[in-house]
Amino acid sequence: MIKQHPLKGSNRLKLGVFSANADGGLAITDVPERWIASWQDNLTAAQIADRAGLEFFLPIARWRGFGGKNRVREWSFETFTWAAALAAATEQIGLFMTVHVPLLHPLYAAKSLATVDHVSQGRAGLNIVCGWNPKEFGMFGVPLVEKGYDQAAEWLDIVERVYASDEPVDFNGSYYKLQGAVSRPASLQTPRPVTMNAAFGGPGRDFAAGHCDYLFTTFTEISDAGKHVADIGERSAKQGREVGVYTVCHVVCRETQTEAEDYYTRYAVTMADHAAVDDHMAGKKEFSQSHDRDAYDRYRQRFAGGAGSYPLIGTPDKIAAEMIAIAEQGYAGIALSFVNYTQELPYFCDRVLPILKNAGYRG
Repeated sequence: MIKQHPLKGSNRLKLGVFSANADGGLAITDVPERWIASWQDNLTAAQIADRAGLEFFLPIARWRGFGGKNRVREWSFETFTWAAALAAATEQIGLFMTVHVPLLHPLYAAKSLATVDHVSQGRAGLNIVCGWNPKEFGMFGVPLVEKGYDQAAEWLDIVERVYASDEPVDFNGSYYKLQGAVSRPASLQTPRPVTMNAAFGGPGRDFAAGHCDYLFTTFTEISDAGKHVADIGERSAKQGREVGVYTVCHVVCRETQTEAEDYYTRYAVTMADHAAVDDHMAGKKEFSQSHDRDAYDRYRQRFAGGAGSYPLIGTPDKIAAEMIAIAEQGYAGIALSFVNYTQELPYFCDRVLPILKNAGYRG
C-alpha cells in the first residue's frame, strides 16, 4: 500500500541527510575521520536516520571530483541505484535521486524513478538539477545547455505525460522528440514522485515555482534568510502554486561551544584540503548561481566545511535554537551534512531532536 511521502507529513520542520553518497559528504577536509562513503557507511547512516524519524535522505550527483589530496567527491554512488537499494533496506524515510537533466533521457529517468517508488511504497523523490560543471559534462561529450531550465521543463513534462497516459505518447519539443513513448509501471505517487530543485538564480527559481514541489536554496545569515522564502513565494503565487522552501546546513554538534568551534576550525581551516577547496570555489563562482557572489570571498571556511552552506556549530541547545530560527524565517526543512555521518548523526538525533519536539517543531 502506498505510504504518504514523509515530506508531506505533519512535522513543522522537516529534516534530512545530505550528500552521504559522496566521498567527504560536503566537507572538503583531510581529517582522518573524514567520510569515505562506503556502501556500508551509507546503509548504516540511512538506517540511523530512518529509525530517528528523519524525513529524507538526499544525494548529490557528481561524476568527477575537485582534485586535491583526496580527489574529493570523485567517489560517489549513482543516485538511482543507490536510492533503490536503500529503499529496500529502510521503512519510512524518503529516498531522493538527484539527476543532471542534460545527461539522462527522461524515459530512462521515468522508468528508474517509478522503480524506486514501487520498491519504497511511495517514498521516492526527485531532485532536478541542470548542472554547472563543464568538466563533468565534457566527460559525456555534452556541452552545458544555455537554457537548461527550459530543457528541464520539457524533461519533466515527458515524465508526467508517460505516467498519466494509457496510450503511447508523441512529443515534439525543442529538446526532445519522441514517438510512441511508454513507461510502465507509472509511479505510485501521482502525478509523479515529489520533486525539488536546488536553485539560487532567477531561472532556476522560476522553474521550481512552475514545476516543483520544493526549492532548496542557500542563505548567508539567518536574519535575512526569509527574503529567499518571500521570493519563491511570489514566483510560485504568479503560477497559481505553492512551493515549500528548504535549505542546507553543515553541523558540528558537541557538548560545549568551545569543543564544537575548535573542531570546526580543525577540519575546515587547519586540515582543509585547500587545493580542492580552491577548485570547488573557482568552478562554482564561474559557472554556478548557487550563492551570493561575495560569499566566495567572505566565507571560505563554509566552503571547506560544507560546500558554502550555513554552519550549525555548537551545543545541542544552540543548534536547536538556530534551526528554530530558520523555521521561523519560513523554511519547511533543512538538509544536514556532517564530517562523519555514522559517528555524529546518533548524537545529533539523541540530543537535538528532543529539543525540537519539546518546542513543537517535530512530533
